[in-house]
Amino acid sequence: MVAVLDRNGCPLMPCHPARARRLMAGGRAVVVKTAPFVIRLKDRVAESSEVSGVAVRIDPGSKGTGIAVTADVECSDRGSGEVTTSRRGLHATELQHRGAQIHKSMRQRADHRRRRRGANLRYRAPRFLNRSRPKGWLAPSLQHRVDTTLSTVARLTRWFPVTELHVERAAFDTAAFGLDRGGPNSVEYQQGALAGYEVRQYLLEKWDRSCAYCGAKNVPLQIDHIHPRATGGSDRISNLTLACASCNQDKAARPVEEFLAGRPVQLARLLAGAQTPLRDAAAMNATRWKLWQALESLGLPLSAWSGGRTKYNRSMQGLAKSHTLDALAVGEAGPSTRVVRYPGTVLVTSACGRGSYARTRSDKHGFPRLYLPRQKQHHGFATGDLVRAHIPRGKYRGTHTGRVAVRASGTHRISIPGGYADTSHSNLRLLQRGDGYAYTMRKEDARP
Repeated sequence: MVAVLDRNGCPLMPCHPARARRLMAGGRAVVVKTAPFVIRLKDRVAESSEVSGVAVRIDPGSKGTGIAVTADVECSDRGSGEVTTSRRGLHATELQHRGAQIHKSMRQRADHRRRRRGANLRYRAPRFLNRSRPKGWLAPSLQHRVDTTLSTVARLTRWFPVTELHVERAAFDTAAFGLDRGGPNSVEYQQGALAGYEVRQYLLEKWDRSCAYCGAKNVPLQIDHIHPRATGGSDRISNLTLACASCNQDKAARPVEEFLAGRPVQLARLLAGAQTPLRDAAAMNATRWKLWQALESLGLPLSAWSGGRTKYNRSMQGLAKSHTLDALAVGEAGPSTRVVRYPGTVLVTSACGRGSYARTRSDKHGFPRLYLPRQKQHHGFATGDLVRAHIPRGKYRGTHTGRVAVRASGTHRISIPGGYADTSHSNLRLLQRGDGYAYTMRKEDARP
């Protein structure tokens, strides 16, 4: 669906793309934004329009966040009087974070600084203990997840008539994952939601919803100990994996090295995956309350829901597993609620940043090797702008849409599927100024 604004910039109910084309062809609407597509009407105000309101549903993640704009419509059966709710998905965004890139850049910067201090051959007292952090401080790679999610939701509230927010606020008990026996891992604790729901959901995501031994998908999966408990294996989350019934039975209490002796590649992959730390779970635990507090600042009614409830709703509706479909299932969705429409196309929003403050590029030792120009725009374009390129000839001839990287020579580089293409600035048309994000589209298939 296409977001619609009135002539004063107030959001109205979204419309079908075909109707938006008719409005623009008739001169009644103009384009405000390309990604996502937003139009503004010239002859209508919100006071004379019927605006029922929509809801924004958020499924946070450590690497990506799903956001869905929905409208719930209640229908009453005249014969039985039964009231049912039809949920319509109007817009879906998959926000891809760059927390790992930020973490890598900060580590690289710290290594470069240490290298330069040692190369100066002079003593300088360490100053890192002089730095103070305010209460509630988060690492930049974690704060980035909160900021980009809040920014995306805030922009949606400017384009859609949002009346309520729903967010999944799941938690992973990493302290309990580290215990072998007793305590939180006792029988009473395992009968709760963690052992039966949250741990299994974590393993499904970690092992790509497939058998760790044979790679089978779309089959019933069982939780298995990589190193059997009979030989001293623990109940730690790093020792748990998923296995189909046949592999679980064939492995039994044998060591995993013996069971996969003839498949060294699969064995290496399994052992490497088992040693993966709980970064994603720790990131979710660290940011879930910060995200809640940030969303509260928007001043809209905000509701929190568990990950188990989201999974139940998605299973009841027969939807596939994805961030955006999970977002569609966040919130109250009882037996009388039915998802009648989901966005067939998802807007994939990748956080790219707005450039760098650095005026140089460094070599592998951290010393400057070249200087960057002070000028940001060249021939009317700046790096990060969304453009459409009409390349008349050559290997990449055709029409392409993507972000541009500018050069002073006038031969700019545009990102295309599978690589990059260089073309003259005269072949480019500006669609949208760079806002720190890259936009692509992907198809959504709700079939599980």
